[in-house]
Amino acid sequence: MKRFIFEERNGLYIIDLAKTLQQIRTSVEVVKETIAKRKSILFVGTKKQAKAVVRELAEMCGEFYVCERWLGGMLTNLQTIRQSIKKLERIEKRIAAGGDGLTKKELSLLSKDQIKLDKNLSGVRAMRNPPGLVIVVDPSKEHIAVAEAKKLGIPVMGLVDTNCDPDPINYVIACNDDALKSIKLIVQALAEAIVEKKSELKLYAHKDDEESEESAGSNEENEKLQVRFEESEESEEK
Repeated sequence: MKRFIFEERNGLYIIDLAKTLQQIRTSVEVVKETIAKRKSILFVGTKKQAKAVVRELAEMCGEFYVCERWLGGMLTNLQTIRQSIKKLERIEKRIAAGGDGLTKKELSLLSKDQIKLDKNLSGVRAMRNPPGLVIVVDPSKEHIAVAEAKKLGIPVMGLVDTNCDPDPINYVIACNDDALKSIKLIVQALAEAIVEKKSELKLYAHKDDEESEESAGSNEENEKLQVRFEESEESEEK
């Protein structure tokens, strides 16, 4: 992390904020490019300071997240994770149906299973394919997530503190990953970039639809004019 440190003062390392600002700008562009390719993004932040922020902002921009516990194989063994999600859905259906044929004890156990599964999987329930980018808060804590992403060739963006190794991270954002304000500021910038790009893409799609409708309408009008022209010619001949 030496290249990202401005100076050491009283045993504390001070991060070069000019470099951090440039890293945020670069990361915003990377996030927009990922969305432009129609690929999903996975936010990972299970440490106490990051949990609520990651959940709130990932939901705001409509992307996947893990904020409670990284289950081994969430990326490399996605099919097994999908089986757990299907199990959760079956449990929810049984509970919603009133637990017909179940004793109070069995219903209680089912409810506990539901809470446990939902807690760990709620942010990835709709994830059927590996994401196009993984954004990690504190790569040293989320080293399993980073390792799985690297194994699959998925680029990793990381909020990296002075005690982390930045080498496995494709896009480093040097910051204090123990400070709530620091985490929120950076993740919010990324989330807003996602929302902005999605809105832009929807706008383009809407324009394309309008153009195709106008083109179809124009063709239809031309056909009507052609028919009228032919009818007028026939009447003149008569």
